[in-house]
Amino acid sequence: MSKRVAFYIRVSTDGQTVANQLRELHAVAERLGWHVVTVFEDAGISGAKGRDQRPGFDALMKGVTRREFDLIAAWSVCRLGRSLQHLVGFLSEINERGVDLYLHQQGLDTSTPAGRAMFGMLGVFSEFERAMITDRIRSGVSRARDQGKHCGRPSLPADKREAVERLLAEGTSIAKTAKAVGVGVATVHRIKQASATAA
Repeated sequence: MSKRVAFYIRVSTDGQTVANQLRELHAVAERLGWHVVTVFEDAGISGAKGRDQRPGFDALMKGVTRREFDLIAAWSVCRLGRSLQHLVGFLSEINERGVDLYLHQQGLDTSTPAGRAMFGMLGVFSEFERAMITDRIRSGVSRARDQGKHCGRPSLPADKREAVERLLAEGTSIAKTAKAVGVGVATVHRIKQASATAA
């Protein structure tokens, strides 16, 4: 029985075309005897955008949940997303549903033993990437502090803080206080906790 395959194609700008991606993927499908059941497309959308801002990708994931196909084929890993961590999360999610992934440019096919081994290596590289990012952030914060720069959230102006404290003391709810002063609910919550600790 031939594999039921879904294509996922994406271009970052409206000026680009998906024609080349489609042509190459259809050639692979014909060569390997795949049955292409659907094509999901995000045109003019960056790979850095989340699932909620990529309707084609969102529909693809819903199809994965409903097991509408056996394999997802994409032209390249960068069509799926820009982060290795997101790719590994995506691979884990589709793998749990019994759906494999084929990436044309990288020659990755998780339905093969070599492809599954590559998937395992991606997980290792993802951990490495995460550790490197964390180290760079720590180094940057440390350097900024050494230069006397403020790190973290900007401090709340004293008048706003006093307004929050006054409204809370009057028994106003956290949500209403946040709206009245023009700050976030989390900010009001932090001030309330700080006041309770100081009391």
